[in-house]
Amino acid sequence: MKRVVVCILILLSGQLLAQPSFLEMQRNYPRVAFALKTKEDTLRKQFEQQHLQFPPQQVYIRSFKYDSQLEVWVRSTPQESFKLFKTYKICALSGALGPKRIEGDYQVPEGFYYINMFNPRSTYHMSLGLNYPNISDQLLSDSLKPGGDIYIHGNCITVGCIPIMDNQIEELYLLASYAKNNGEDFIPVHVFPIRFNNPKSFEYFTKVAKDDTDYKRFAFRIKEAYDYFEQYHRLPIISVNKKGEYVIL
Repeated sequence: MKRVVVCILILLSGQLLAQPSFLEMQRNYPRVAFALKTKEDTLRKQFEQQHLQFPPQQVYIRSFKYDSQLEVWVRSTPQESFKLFKTYKICALSGALGPKRIEGDYQVPEGFYYINMFNPRSTYHMSLGLNYPNISDQLLSDSLKPGGDIYIHGNCITVGCIPIMDNQIEELYLLASYAKNNGEDFIPVHVFPIRFNNPKSFEYFTKVAKDDTDYKRFAFRIKEAYDYFEQYHRLPIISVNKKGEYVIL
């Protein structure tokens, strides 16, 4: 009887060990397999040129709506500061400055999110889903129809998402896949209205938010996270209070 139990445990252990990794599962999709074939070596060389360890252990993404930029930051251990790998141009924009608050408003969300979906068969070539509505959005957005299905994706068209070119989403998709494969289950994505240290962008924000006290308060709250990262190249602790406001620690 003991021998049978031992055999079963060994069999189960072998099955667990034989389970494919996240990246191995992604390789089964033709677009991911093609991206790995055509982009992996190039990405490796780009990392080497910038003295970065490849593949990245962790990835951090931040996006600036008005400036139409999406930055990709990486690091090899949790103890390190993040280093900028690349900045992509956001090639289309819908809506205006301000957070998303209701379905159909064509707004790109503003705030703090993480990647919650990998879609290698997206209508928009490849896509990375964001966890909108997050806790803050659930408290501040329309209670019945806050909207959803917010992605970083290819195809350079948008109705409230963050689009980049197809060759760029292939790179970003791979980098996010490497990070998830290496244990980063919650890849942070911070979406800001503007690059706050750009005088032209800040001037535009001031004009847009001039008579909107609520939006100014919201934007300056998330600016605290921007300022913290600019200083330390590390992510602050972010929570949400009972009013749905972000609290930056």
